[in-house]
Amino acid sequence: MTADDSLTGAAGHAPVRLSSPMLKAVAHPVRRRILELMHEDVPRRATDLARLLDVPANAVSFHLRQLAKAGLIVEAPEHARDRRDRVWKAAGSGFTIPAPDAPVDAEEELVIRSFMDQEALDLQDLVARVTAWAPTWASGREPRPRATILTGLLELTEADVRWLSEQLGELMDRAIERSRQPSEEPRQLWRMVNILADDALPRPGEDPDGATATAAPPQPRSRSSSRR
Repeated sequence: MTADDSLTGAAGHAPVRLSSPMLKAVAHPVRRRILELMHEDVPRRATDLARLLDVPANAVSFHLRQLAKAGLIVEAPEHARDRRDRVWKAAGSGFTIPAPDAPVDAEEELVIRSFMDQEALDLQDLVARVTAWAPTWASGREPRPRATILTGLLELTEADVRWLSEQLGELMDRAIERSRQPSEEPRQLWRMVNILADDALPRPGEDPDGATATAAPPQPRSRSSSRR
């Protein structure tokens, strides 16, 4: 998901702008994980997702129906083996939160804030696991590489930021395509996090000038990635 809806997928299709009903639909943690596995050009069945997520197939089917009802995924009958075979794909090339050109009202802002708060918790959990693993890798107790982190500060113009965002999106598209090719080596789930953020963003509880504010702004999404 991105906060910039100016990007399109590899096929040129626009991402889906998340509405309040959509955000409410992905409040459930299993649905968020399902949505992260859904891509416009990668059809999925409930059994595929159940295997990847280690969740019962009937539960996955229920969550898929809820995501479809919210308009986040659509059926892909062109990939079905027969009439009873239900295959799904993402409704667009990606998902974005609303942008300032179509501002949301106060109620919708609360829904977005709640969604982003949960995103922050998910990211904090991921960062905690990666940073706990890194010393075991450095000590040799964990010989298998299980994460990479790449961080840095760059001096960029707004045009540079747009270019870099597009490059990262295209790289993700290529990785998705590569993951669909046959391989003798077994595949497993890896979580990819991409954050490109203004280093001057205020912390929760601060206003843009750095003073303490009476109401905290939405929790920022800070995903960083360091190679170890």
